[in-house]
Amino acid sequence: MEKTIKLNYNNHVIKEFKAGTKILDIVPSFKKYYNYDILAAKFENGILELGDTITRSGAITFYDRSSRAGNDIYSRSVQFILLLAVKRILGPSSEIITQHSIDKGIYYEIEDNHFDKPILKRIEAEMRKIVEEDLVFTKLSVSRLDAMHFFKKRNQMDKVKVLKYISNTYINLYKLDNLYDYFYGQMAYSTKSIDSFKLTYIKGNGFVLSYPDVYNPECTLDYKHHNMIFNTFLDYTRWGNNIGISNAADLNALVSTGEFERLIHLAEAYYNSQLAYVAEQIHQNKDNIKLVLIAGPSSSGKTTTSKKLEVYLQSRGIHTHQISIDDYFVNKIDTPLDEHGQLDLESLRAVDVDLFNRHLTQLLEGEKVLLPQYNFITGEREYKNKWLQIGENDIIIIEGLHGLNEELTLSIERKNKYKIYISPLTQLNIDNHNRIYTSDTRKLRRIVRDNRYRGYSASDTLKLWSNIRNGEEKYIFPFQDDADIVINSALIYELGVLKTYAEPLLFSVEENDEMYAEALRLINFLRNLLPIPSDSVPGDSVLREFIGGSYFKD
Repeated sequence: MEKTIKLNYNNHVIKEFKAGTKILDIVPSFKKYYNYDILAAKFENGILELGDTITRSGAITFYDRSSRAGNDIYSRSVQFILLLAVKRILGPSSEIITQHSIDKGIYYEIEDNHFDKPILKRIEAEMRKIVEEDLVFTKLSVSRLDAMHFFKKRNQMDKVKVLKYISNTYINLYKLDNLYDYFYGQMAYSTKSIDSFKLTYIKGNGFVLSYPDVYNPECTLDYKHHNMIFNTFLDYTRWGNNIGISNAADLNALVSTGEFERLIHLAEAYYNSQLAYVAEQIHQNKDNIKLVLIAGPSSSGKTTTSKKLEVYLQSRGIHTHQISIDDYFVNKIDTPLDEHGQLDLESLRAVDVDLFNRHLTQLLEGEKVLLPQYNFITGEREYKNKWLQIGENDIIIIEGLHGLNEELTLSIERKNKYKIYISPLTQLNIDNHNRIYTSDTRKLRRIVRDNRYRGYSASDTLKLWSNIRNGEEKYIFPFQDDADIVINSALIYELGVLKTYAEPLLFSVEENDEMYAEALRLINFLRNLLPIPSDSVPGDSVLREFIGGSYFKD
């Protein structure tokens, strides 16, 4: 008698299958619950590909491209299709290099002196042909040493170098048609499910691959070029290349020889040079600038940056004062609710904008103002003799979520404001085809900081992350182009340091935890990096805001 298993879907649908049935054959029974092609399954908090089998009963759900895990799979799969299309159009020796994310897409550069817009159109057409061919993404478990030998023969030294620093005896390669590659995450079952994408020519040898994301899963939006963000990424990439660090393997090679201290000093100098430039720009326009507003997504290092910038401005003889937007939260009883009926502290409506603008106007007119202090325990504003009066040439520094939104400071003329967008825009990738998500750097920073300062577990932070990202999409990213300058708070060495703090926290996430799959993904990502001790990280580094030991906050 054949053994059967029971699969419990969302605690209300139970179906029976033969033990050892492929997930691909289980999917049709649940397809009606999803708007898009199912790409993978979540079985007892682990992610399985559609080609995997299930041999025991348990709880199951699925991922399509509208979920974060499913969208990551979609992203990797469409990138593999792109790689195959490039090989078909430009030849087997052609190569493209993943650079960084930009406007919900990925920026690439291609090693071909004749590359132009017509060639890109041919590549996109070939991608659509590959989708129609319904090719299967085949996973192969191979010896790490054999994989290194394979890639060395094909002169793919970026793969050879990154595999050198992985301790696993066996690794997974993926095959699509006649192309083999290494990816550190799951793939879709076949190309037929990857049916929406666009390629946009940028300039020279560059282009952007766009595809649906979790906020717009139904289609691929047209690429919107964010010039300042793009150029900040580009500058950091060039700087990394100049010092010989373009991917994780380069970083690991330096760490393995004990030369990371020099890299730390170089990275800190690069970050500080940005602050020095900003301070000089403000100093040159000090007669007009009255407010400096700093905004960026979570864990960008806004607090340290605002405090360090204050030092740079004061060194130029400019008197500064810091005001926290948080102190202008409305009383808890008046806080707006989100679509789920929860307090929406990230909404601009959670801030008493009228009071904030009235106080700013009074301060800039030379009046003495009693500033509020928000009591997060009682959920009410309090007034405790915190008076402020500023001089005629003084500057107010405001750091907070809505700093780039004109509505926050509507009473002040735009010419009197200097807006700074800050984010860790990492140029570092695993290899030519495996990028490091900018959001992963921020996520690891947040996990470490939340544990150190709030006593949160890694699971607690991971559960919050979706709401954090939703708030960024609504209240930060739409205003990034109104910034006067972009500060890149990424430190080229930081992932090695964060690994020593974050990895143990991630291992504490239990297998029965709903965040286990995401914790495991981050653990597997960090395996590509060697640890770096934090002893040499300066006390005024933005990284100290997260790992502790900061001159500004501890």
